[in-house]
Amino acid sequence: MKIIQILFLVVLTVPFIEIYLLLQVGGLIGAFPTIFLVVFTAMLGAWLLKRQGLATFQRFQASLAKGEMPAYEMIEGPIILLGGALLLTPGFLTDILGFACLVPALRRRIAQYVLENHLLQAVGGYGQGQTPERDALEGEFRKED
Repeated sequence: MKIIQILFLVVLTVPFIEIYLLLQVGGLIGAFPTIFLVVFTAMLGAWLLKRQGLATFQRFQASLAKGEMPAYEMIEGPIILLGGALLLTPGFLTDILGFACLVPALRRRIAQYVLENHLLQAVGGYGQGQTPERDALEGEFRKED
């Protein structure tokens, strides 16, 4: 299945899941507590986004000041942004996914996975069995006046 098809399927099914969950929770605890819970998770998400985003930015600056590559921070930044956006989206499924993106230990493991498996292939271009020898052009160079 192509990535566009998967994305289309997610965009199509998530709202139905969210509506179903909102109706189920609303039926259990009532309409006003459900609305309060959705608004509360959005406010908590905004607070966590600000707090963890600033902490990641400070670690980013500290790594640069030490002369190190802030690789984890560069991966964690978009994960934090995605988590905040999911928490600001009304619904319980997106809230669960958003909180998962804002858990530091889980976010660090996601960043480690991306760095170890995908970034090296993307930067080096050596994925799917390619080796540096295949990409090298051989020849001779001679400068003529």
